[in-house]
Amino acid sequence: MSVIYQRVALVGLGLIASSMAHAMRRAGLAGHIAGTARSAETRQIALEIGLCDSVAETAAEAVRDADLVVLAVPVGAMGTLASEIAPHLKPGATLTDVGSVKQAVIDAVGPHVPEGVHFVPAHPLAGTEHSGPRAGFAELFENRWCLLVPAEGSDEAAVERLAELWHAMGSRVDRMDAAHHDLVLAVTSHAPHLIAYTMVGVADDLGRVTDSEVIQYSAAGFRDFTRIAASDPTMWRDVFLTNRDATLEILGRFTEELFALQRAIRTGDGEMLHDYFTRTRAIRRGIIEAGQDTDAPDFGRLPKPGKD
Repeated sequence: MSVIYQRVALVGLGLIASSMAHAMRRAGLAGHIAGTARSAETRQIALEIGLCDSVAETAAEAVRDADLVVLAVPVGAMGTLASEIAPHLKPGATLTDVGSVKQAVIDAVGPHVPEGVHFVPAHPLAGTEHSGPRAGFAELFENRWCLLVPAEGSDEAAVERLAELWHAMGSRVDRMDAAHHDLVLAVTSHAPHLIAYTMVGVADDLGRVTDSEVIQYSAAGFRDFTRIAASDPTMWRDVFLTNRDATLEILGRFTEELFALQRAIRTGDGEMLHDYFTRTRAIRRGIIEAGQDTDAPDFGRLPKPGKD
């Protein structure tokens, strides 16, 4: 692989940004990787583990002279951050993000992007429940999708260059408009996370089942809920607040489906339940056939060294 961007600035050094740093270094995709984070402790850890070539105390310092700037912070913080770094962005640079919501990011960041800077929002569909600069690993993006959501009138060469980077880090790349992205992700990610948080909360509130029983006797389904519910709380708070309409639409549909299943169980309608589960089982087969998971035990998540 050859260098795609001479200087990359990672603003925020959590799971995604640290994995990008490892993936770029592994493939030689960046000449210099600069990083910064709001927390002094995070910056110190990044220095200790050699995550970046340089670690700056401020975002303004980190983005100076960068050819690619990656906003890897909770979506609720992106507007303020964009305002802070805007005067320091190099003409011709590409500004991107890795947020799970796109329309809110475009609305918050877009007005601050200087003339001559290319804004190409992105969302890598990859992650674990772990966070922080130590959580990253180079393989995180392999065979996972990264969705690019170019702003209207984007420079095509800048979009293609960013797509090339994500391909080189192992991702499959597609493009999508912001509204459709937010609806799709409400189905595939946001609502399932909220349901997982809710189910773990139910277990926590149910006095007749002890904490030790919940932990000791967790079957695979509940165990998976706890894995999802361990995700970063700040990030997910911002996701739900900024993708409110799409998430509420999907939760409304979920509630209707849940009522139908409650009725079938109450009335003993085994045929309805069997037909329903047969249809939903086909979705799982489709995910496996698309290469987004395997049919191996433990839901296809084989443990990585140092990971769960």
